[in-house]
Order: sequence, then C-alpha cells, then structure tokens
Amino acid sequence: MIGDGIGVGIVGLGGMGNLHARSIRDLGADVVAGVDLVPEQRDRFAEEFGARTYETHDELVVDDAVDAVIVTTPNRFHEPIAVAALEQGLDVLVEKPLAHTLESAERIAEAAARSDGICMVGFHNRHAASMAMFDEQHARGRFGDLTHVEADYVRRRGVPGPGSWFTDPELAGGGALLDIGVHALDLALYALDFPEITEVSGVARTTFGTDEEYADPDGFGDNWDAEAETYEVDDSVSAFIRTAEGQTISLEAAWATNREESMDFKVRGTQAGAQFDIGDTNLRILEAGTAGCDHFADVNMTGDETLTGYGKQDEQFLEAIAVGATPESNTVEEALTVQRVIDAIYRSSESGRATQPKESPISEAQLEQATRLD
Repeated sequence: MIGDGIGVGIVGLGGMGNLHARSIRDLGADVVAGVDLVPEQRDRFAEEFGARTYETHDELVVDDAVDAVIVTTPNRFHEPIAVAALEQGLDVLVEKPLAHTLESAERIAEAAARSDGICMVGFHNRHAASMAMFDEQHARGRFGDLTHVEADYVRRRGVPGPGSWFTDPELAGGGALLDIGVHALDLALYALDFPEITEVSGVARTTFGTDEEYADPDGFGDNWDAEAETYEVDDSVSAFIRTAEGQTISLEAAWATNREESMDFKVRGTQAGAQFDIGDTNLRILEAGTAGCDHFADVNMTGDETLTGYGKQDEQFLEAIAVGATPESNTVEEALTVQRVIDAIYRSSESGRATQPKESPISEAQLEQATRLD
C-alpha cells in the first residue's frame, strides 16, 4: 500500500485528527504518535491506534518513528507546530487555513522553503468526486474559457458556540470566512487555476453571534450564552474578486443568515457551465445547442460515492512522501494565495473600499522549493 513504512504523528486529537488517523491507516501508513493537551483525548487515541502520545508537539517531532506530521489544531497553533516539524526535516500536512494570519502563513512557507520536507495544506474539497469530474471535463475543453465562479458556503443557523476557539479572534484569526468560507474560496481559485488577483472587495458582518435571543433550532452552538462570552469574529462575509484576465469570483460565506443554507458551486464558461454542491459526488453540466432545434442540454454525472476528498488528499500526501515527487495539489504557494485573498477581504471590509492582495515577501523560487523533496 502507498503508506507502507511511513510513520505519521497527529497533532490535535479531536474529530479532524482522528479522521486523518483512520484515513492514513487505511492507506497503509503507521499511526505512531499523537499530541493533545487533553489527557482523555490522548488515552482514547492511544487505545484505538496503539500509538505513543505526548502533551506537546516538541516531544513528537523528535520521535524517531515519526516521518510525517498532520496538524489539526486551532489555527493560531499551526505555525509553531508546522515550523518545528519542518525544521526537523519532517513532511507536514496542515489543515486549512494555512494559519490564522497572513504573516503567520508566510512564516510557515519560509520554513517549508528551508526544509528537506514537504508541506501540504488540507483543502480536501478539491479531491471530492464532483471536482474530480469537473477537472476532467475542463481538461477536455468542454467548458471553453471559464469566466465566473459563484461559490457559497452558507448555513442558516450554524454558529459555533461563543467561547469556543472558533469565535476567539486570537485563536481562529476570523470567523465564518476562515472556518468554512475558506473552502469555497480555495475551490474557486483552484477551478480558475489560481489566476493573478487584481482587486478584492468584501464586507464582513457580525450580526447573529452577539444576539442574546439567537435562535438555534438544531442546537449547533451548544451552551449558547452571548452575554457571558465574547464574540468578536465575522458570522457572514460577502466578497467579489477580479482577476487580471477578467475572470471574477463572487463569494458568500456564513455561519448564520436568514436564507436557505447552500453549498452551491457554479462555474460559467463560454461553451458550458457546471454546478455542484461543495464536497458532493455529483456534477451537473449545463449546455445549449442548435442541433435539430435550439435547445438546452443538462447532463447529470454521478460520481463514486466511496471517493472522499479527505481520503484522496491523504493518499496524495503519502504518495508524495513515498515516491519523492512534488505534490500534485494543495501546495504552500496555493495556500498563501488563498490567505492573501482572505486578508484582502478583511482589509476591504475595514476600509470600505476595494483593495489588492499584499505581495508575498517570499520569492517564487522559494515557494517552489517548499513543495519539492530532495
């Protein structure tokens, strides 16, 4: 199996950490170590995976059995963990977003450029069946030139409870945009092959998280108490992005809105369009023609339900390690582009004006090195 002989350590043993651990185990890798501050989490992890557990990442990165590290902690801690692992020459997969701030993300990229290890970033929706089918049809030229992407990741009511790290700006760096909107944004940039961004306009709102009478019919935010807890992050963001080639992206991200929930992803092309739900297994292609008579043609493609974005992403990570090749996707350079656009959206919202992403202080050659094994 692709993971044979690769020892993996997981930092952050909550839901995401365990999801990755089971995935890489299924791919043949060895789950050899885990880190978490909570003793109960460490005990459960050790029992299920037979792995050594530690209280700090400093202990894990010097464990000789660890070849690679997967980071699934709150955003603020991505940098110290990833940098420590990269400085040891280990291979690293960091869950999205790359970091809680642009500056922190750039420091991770700088460490990756100096390291003998690779660094990938966890944007798993690129690998879902819907996107895999879109990629193949796009490669065949079916859509013509792509012109616009509409990307939604919207919940009707789904604010994490105040007091969790998700609503703490010091730990998360932002709210709905950095938590779920980042998935939609990354997928839009990926579909357009990461074009040069020339202008970003955005509005971030905090409307529901501070409402003492917030209605939460599904109980998504457990133990809601807006009066007792601080809430200083966005719960919805609207943004519009322009590229140098004239392509555009409209983005809607929200933890809570008075509208139907949506994970719609719609791509317009000059020959055809496509739409699907983010992370789904199905793809709809929308065309029109004149053969016989003027007509619309909608094609529904049903993907393999066993293909999960997480599984394929972890497979590519292990394959890059095993064969010594540059990762095909989820590179540090791409993650930095996503982070720069997020930073620009927040700056645009604060200023009330359109703005541009900040230039990266890291050279293109350095970024390429960050995804290349010696």
